[in-house]
Amino acid sequence: MKTQIKADLMLVLVTLCWGVSYYMIDVCLVEMGTFNLNAFRFLGAFIIAAIFTFPKLRGVSKETLKYAFFIGFSLVFVYMGATFGVMYTSLSNSGFLCALSVVFTPLLGIIIFKQRPGKKMVFVVLVCLVGIALMSLNEQLKPALGDIFCLMCAFAYAVDLLITERAVAKEEVNAFQLGVFQLGFTGIFMLILSFIFEDPCLPSTGIVWGSALFLAVFCTGVAFIVQTIAQQYTSATHVGVIFTLEPVFAGIVAFVLAGEILLPRAYFGAFLLLASLIIMEVDVKQIVNKIKGK
Repeated sequence: MKTQIKADLMLVLVTLCWGVSYYMIDVCLVEMGTFNLNAFRFLGAFIIAAIFTFPKLRGVSKETLKYAFFIGFSLVFVYMGATFGVMYTSLSNSGFLCALSVVFTPLLGIIIFKQRPGKKMVFVVLVCLVGIALMSLNEQLKPALGDIFCLMCAFAYAVDLLITERAVAKEEVNAFQLGVFQLGFTGIFMLILSFIFEDPCLPSTGIVWGSALFLAVFCTGVAFIVQTIAQQYTSATHVGVIFTLEPVFAGIVAFVLAGEILLPRAYFGAFLLLASLIIMEVDVKQIVNKIKGK
């Protein structure tokens, strides 16, 4: 199996965790404030990662810390948008709109880094955009307040992906250390905001403790470290397209655990998102050449 395909499969698992995270966030917000919850999940993830991987974190370079700082700052806006989005719109909607990073990523790549996506990637991005629109927009095509927060999340995450892509391409940046230290910086920023705007507290019930720990360990610690490492072997645009699966997983979880039901057109949108991932991963020319070779 090609290294890029392995990296992409790892990212699919990350996306599954994030699809589940919208429901977990909804559960935690009953007892915890937005910044409080994000401080808990990011600092918790950083502490756990630091304890189990301390030898690998020694001798961190200034370049790694610099990029971890900037990525951590961008993640503040990502998770402000995602968490407030869950508060003011449906679980399914929040998952779908946050996935618009798949559109923002190549657009920002073109504007900032003068990147030129191939015809196949342009087609895939357009299919994703149509799929997300079918899944999220209402009959009046009007976004709710939560939708606006989710769009902020998507834009900020596109910035995060592009910064990460640039960082891991540098020899002096250690991808694993970058993945861990960005958690710490994000957690510190969130904790400061929590003390300014909220009264920080720990979860008080079992279900919230379980949800918060799942968010910290799997949806934050494991997910961001895996994403950072995997981005050494795939592009930011590829990552953005893979993450369009996030709203599909979020919709499934919202249906099973929260009883949310989608419109028929939304299910067709989910089909388009899955189709776009397959189109991106499958090398049609190679398959045709193999068939002709036989």
